[in-house]
Amino acid sequence: MYKIDLQHPVRVYFIGIGGVSMSGLAQILMDRNFSVSGSDRTPSDYTRQLEALGATVHYGQAKENITKDIDVIVYTAAVHPDNPEYAQAVNLQIPMLTRAQLLGQLMTHYDTSIAVAGTHGKTTTTSMISEILLAGDTDPTISNGGILNSIQSNTRIGHSPYFVAEACEYTNSFFEFFPQYSVVLNIEEDHLDFFKDIDDIRHSFLHFMNNTKANGCVVINGHIDNLSALTDKLSTSYVTFGLTADMDYSATNIHYDRLGLATYDLCKKGTPVGSITLAMPGKHNVLNSLAAIAVCDHAGVPFSAIAKGLSLCTGSKRRFEKKGEFNGVTVLDDYAHHPTEIRATLEAAKATDFSRIVVVFQPHTYTRTKSLFTDFVDALSLADFVVVADIFAARETDTLGMSAELLSNALREKGTESYYVGNFEEIQKFLLKKCMNGDLLITMGAGNVVEIGENLLK
Repeated sequence: MYKIDLQHPVRVYFIGIGGVSMSGLAQILMDRNFSVSGSDRTPSDYTRQLEALGATVHYGQAKENITKDIDVIVYTAAVHPDNPEYAQAVNLQIPMLTRAQLLGQLMTHYDTSIAVAGTHGKTTTTSMISEILLAGDTDPTISNGGILNSIQSNTRIGHSPYFVAEACEYTNSFFEFFPQYSVVLNIEEDHLDFFKDIDDIRHSFLHFMNNTKANGCVVINGHIDNLSALTDKLSTSYVTFGLTADMDYSATNIHYDRLGLATYDLCKKGTPVGSITLAMPGKHNVLNSLAAIAVCDHAGVPFSAIAKGLSLCTGSKRRFEKKGEFNGVTVLDDYAHHPTEIRATLEAAKATDFSRIVVVFQPHTYTRTKSLFTDFVDALSLADFVVVADIFAARETDTLGMSAELLSNALREKGTESYYVGNFEEIQKFLLKKCMNGDLLITMGAGNVVEIGENLLK
């Protein structure tokens, strides 16, 4: 495999340079004087930012973009061998790295590297860790899966030993990471277009955890089912976090304000440490914050910086993000696309004092919708009113006999007011008629459903 040497800059070409993670990796290399170019389908804020920094970006992918003077190609899981640039790179025998391989190689250059994994909560917890490290003046390098509100970017380039990044389990890409600290937030069924079942997923997470450096530490949710079956096989030390006193890091005396924001007493091995106040709502964010606390405390960040960072962390774009108000209706947007995420978001929403919780849900992939159908119905039924948009196909072409209308029908059968209105423009007209003063409207999903709320606010 080709190895990136940060001390010897070369010419790097990114196929899909406009992706959240890819654009951040490109920025990190450009800061080290690498010559960066790449391609994407259309211009975006990410590509324009890269162009402003000096990168060459081609719009549209063509074999002519791949020239012999390129030293290495970086590509994402969405790029296949029939891609013209991929095929030309093979033809010219240019070395190639996946996005995950490049990220893993960059991670090895930082002594205090932190990789955040889990079926859900990765971006939020990475944001929390980032804010703590910033509050502690550690000058971290950050590679987040979303736009961190405080820095208005998904990437921050620091010049210290601290590096924090998300670690995605899809296609086992996190096998490429060998961090000092591995964080596991949860392990649940997802990406069943790749994994066989939950046992297959657990096996992959165990592999990821055992990639942790020998002198490092695994930070793991102590509430994961059959935890000892995982921890007994770890090759390095570990600490647990959770909501019960037997965890290494736990929360007691949890109180929520009218916006669902928690204040709690932090305990370490049962001993009170101090008070924590969060700027992000919901019980799930108490757990996320405990994970962030555990890894940062273990890495030597003082409690004062931990408490300050969490009090300032409003998260990242598309995570319970307030977009605005229209006609007395408050509009939030949330990236939740797995039943557990949806339930956590709606439980946080129900802790507020809005008159109704209205959800516009855009299912993400036919595989996920079909395999977790009953769980989606149960989670979405927490809302008072649900509008279901057409399924966002993403990488898939086969519908598997699944549709958004089937999901809406199942919600009605469960007793939840629900409507299938697949088209975005029709959904906007429908909501203008149905939403009332005092409602909380949440656009929800991993696709482009955010556009509905933004258009209503216009």
